[in-house]
Amino acid sequence: MQRPTAFLRSALAPGALLMAMLPTVAWGQADPLPSWNNGAAKRTILAAVKEATTPGSPGFIPAPERIATFDNDGTLWVEQPIYTQLAFALDRVKALAPRHPEWKTEEPFASLLKGDPSAALAGGEHAILEIVMATHAGMTTAQFEQVVRDWLATARHPKFNRPYTDMVYAPMVELLAYLRANGFKTYIVSGGGVEFMRPWTEQVYGIPPEQVIGSRIKTSYQMTRDGPVLMREAALDFIDDKAGKPVGINAIIGRRPMVAAGNSDGDRQMVEWVPEGQTRLRMLVHHDDAAREYAYGAESHIGTFSDSLMSEAKAKGWTVISMKNDWNRVFAFE
Repeated sequence: MQRPTAFLRSALAPGALLMAMLPTVAWGQADPLPSWNNGAAKRTILAAVKEATTPGSPGFIPAPERIATFDNDGTLWVEQPIYTQLAFALDRVKALAPRHPEWKTEEPFASLLKGDPSAALAGGEHAILEIVMATHAGMTTAQFEQVVRDWLATARHPKFNRPYTDMVYAPMVELLAYLRANGFKTYIVSGGGVEFMRPWTEQVYGIPPEQVIGSRIKTSYQMTRDGPVLMREAALDFIDDKAGKPVGINAIIGRRPMVAAGNSDGDRQMVEWVPEGQTRLRMLVHHDDAAREYAYGAESHIGTFSDSLMSEAKAKGWTVISMKNDWNRVFAFE
């Protein structure tokens, strides 16, 4: 994810999606990654996990050190045509507009209410931060969680006309389950808001809220007549993007990942943070399938996969996952 929209990256896919992926591992079937074609990427993953979990092998990784970190937007679910959390924020502006008549003439809200998000976002990071603070702050953490859940229950992706939580990549859900079945602890490390993701990641990915790392706004403890609450304030606390990702990993996990997967320049430092070793997995999802999803890369302002990142991946032997060639299906609903 690229700044300045890092905070907005980032929702409830049917629980059946996760459960459909788990039996391939739990029942010991021959192929734990059935949505992957039998290419170099799949062979690399299978070989690395086998080596990492075989006692006595040169690349054996002790169980406590089996840490895997995954970006969310563009790595685990769709990030085009705009980040899902940005779509959430734009809808929140419309929902809150009756309480703010001044927004009819104030930017960036005026353009949003006129149906022109491009003009609203032309204000850059300042405009985006205004939108975030107006739509994400001034409520308790419990209230915000409910707002997220309510939105996800009705919102639909503009291209596929399906709930955003249907828009998760089946091959990556399989990979998460496969890693956990082999003793890895899986984390989300995203530029998106941590409290936007935590209400749904366990049901969708099998990743509990305490294993979600993301950007956050400041939160304060307050005592009310009904008891203590955590209040979300209109100020940024931490941006979990680019160099912030290793910082967040160190602060929350306290161990370097042995596996990392991303899809953009915003994930470069997280992938670089994986220590050298033959069983280490450094992965980047390349969006090159316009027919089944989207095709974008260096020219995109969302999920930018620059030429320099591709060059680094090739030079260092990272696994670049071609959505078009390495996955025989993208979404579970296909």
